[in-house]
Amino acid sequence: MSDTPPRRVILDTDPGVDDALALLYLRARPDLRLLAITTVFGNADVETTTRNALWLRARLGLTTPVHRGAAAPLSRPRGPSPVHVHGDNGLGDIDLGDLDLPAADAGVAHQKIVELIRAHPGAVELVAIGPLTNLALALRAAPDIARLVAGVTIMGGAFGRRGRAGNVTPFAEANFHNDPEAASEVLGAAWPITLVPLDVTLSCVWSDAAAQSLAARDGNLGAFAYAVSRRYAQAYGRHEGLDGCVLHDVAALISLTAPDLFTPDQAQVLVSLSGDRAGQTSRVGASPSIRVCLEVDGDGLAAHFQQTLGSAVSS
Repeated sequence: MSDTPPRRVILDTDPGVDDALALLYLRARPDLRLLAITTVFGNADVETTTRNALWLRARLGLTTPVHRGAAAPLSRPRGPSPVHVHGDNGLGDIDLGDLDLPAADAGVAHQKIVELIRAHPGAVELVAIGPLTNLALALRAAPDIARLVAGVTIMGGAFGRRGRAGNVTPFAEANFHNDPEAASEVLGAAWPITLVPLDVTLSCVWSDAAAQSLAARDGNLGAFAYAVSRRYAQAYGRHEGLDGCVLHDVAALISLTAPDLFTPDQAQVLVSLSGDRAGQTSRVGASPSIRVCLEVDGDGLAAHFQQTLGSAVSS
């Protein structure tokens, strides 16, 4: 067993089916210590994403604080929720049952991000798998966190490699399209960023057969992982012709735990803010602070995810 202490993680999230799979992965990793779950609008309104985070905390047996965050973008109206992908309840329309859920924990999401980074200087990994509004608000409130955070890992953006330029418009990925101004401010800050864009996440597919195998091994969390991902997988089957579901948010976490699966490049990234191209990302030169993942061993990542969950579903 390693003597290395677990890495402290704040997960900024908009649950979301793939967010639920990301939490399952976190639960299965003893080398990651989840300090807080901060919620944001995105895959549903923030009331629903916060409810889903609280439900997932209870369902997965976690004790992590859940802090509600931004309900809308920094400076534009919130767009419609992608119910055709994540369902009306944001979790693939699975039955959420009658769990008696508490209110979110005290403290606004962006303020808790600031507090935790300041409380553990150089030791917090901030992982953002939804729109970046909470991160932008945290930076506005406390610019010093940029030099105090250990790292910032973001699932977002798209650069058009292999034709992967966007998933909500021809140009933009959903998280950046939901709040382009926030994405621009976050990518413009001088903190160490690893960007995991659509270009690589679309190569990370958890097959239906793998999901079924996990469910057969364990009737609790394995069955949950299978059930929560079914509508999501069906959407990818209809729109992308895939046999399975894409592990967008899981890929961001795995870039922390298995970085050798990715090929990164240092780049400055700009975000378009207006017109039809709002949320579009472009690489415009080298940057010492942004690592853009350009390639991934997608099959290896999916196998790593399956092995990790398989070792933990019965725990």
